[in-house]
Amino acid sequence: MVINIGLIGYQNHAQHLITLVEKHTKTKLKYIFHPSKKINDDRGTNDFSALFSCDAVIIASPNNTHTYYIEKLKKFEGYIFCEKPPSVSIKEFNLLKKIRKKKREKIFFNFNYRFSKLSDLIRKIRNTNEIGSILNIDIKSTHGLAYQKKYLNSWRANGNNNKHNILETLSIHYIDLFLLHFSKNKKIFYAPKIISKNGTSFDTNFLIMDFEKGPIVSIFNSYATGYSNEIIIFGSKGIIEIKNNKKILLKPRDTFNKNGRFKRPPIYSKEKFSLEEDYNKSLENSVNFFLNLVFKKQKIHDIQYENSLLTNELIYKIKKLKL
Repeated sequence: MVINIGLIGYQNHAQHLITLVEKHTKTKLKYIFHPSKKINDDRGTNDFSALFSCDAVIIASPNNTHTYYIEKLKKFEGYIFCEKPPSVSIKEFNLLKKIRKKKREKIFFNFNYRFSKLSDLIRKIRNTNEIGSILNIDIKSTHGLAYQKKYLNSWRANGNNNKHNILETLSIHYIDLFLLHFSKNKKIFYAPKIISKNGTSFDTNFLIMDFEKGPIVSIFNSYATGYSNEIIIFGSKGIIEIKNNKKILLKPRDTFNKNGRFKRPPIYSKEKFSLEEDYNKSLENSVNFFLNLVFKKQKIHDIQYENSLLTNELIYKIKKLKL
């Protein structure tokens, strides 16, 4: 048996998903849909009704169209894989909340850090005493997309539909990850900016989240500076640094120089850890998780849907904060 897949979207992230679908041994990409453009691919179509002949549909279109397409697929009996965010307005969010359980059991929202080594690492250090209590997780993930010509003419730069684009496209993955591990947060600080002056949506933001049952998490994301991808986890007994394709554990905490003053702890252990590879692999894991459910005709557990809505709801609370 081979399952037939339809995909909404045709470039950028959609191309990554096309590659992963084609890589899966039990799937066939049947259609690539766009509402108006002629796609240079034999599988391209402008006929939305063609998607109803598929076993599953992947929504990889601009953020502000996700709920729109879920609504258009209301009578579709197959499975739906939808990229994050699930929705970009309270009106859309309320529509998703009203979807019946039977339909929810076939809808999967892609927050792929749920399937990552990074998630496994956080779970491990929470359940062991390797670095003691987790005090702070500091994330920096940046690059210079906002200065590229393709950005200015893209939906990402359009503040009318996607003002908080970088929050909803990039930061949301980290927010979802930490909600998964640390549950509710107490306080949030959010500072978005347009640095590049290209487009009208925010291309940079800084976010601080204080969790009730966990650390203070700081997230800096930007499309307006050089490439950086690093995470530092501060514990009461040690520090974990993930950058330059390495994960380094530094301890013991009480390390002193010859004058008896604190100094940087020595390297306790070191191993290969590429955050970029982990992101790509976790995306593949997420897609495979979905496709295997489709192949086996299994229900998607309601907790997946509920957790996605919790993350989406927190995004709205962040967007409402006084800037």
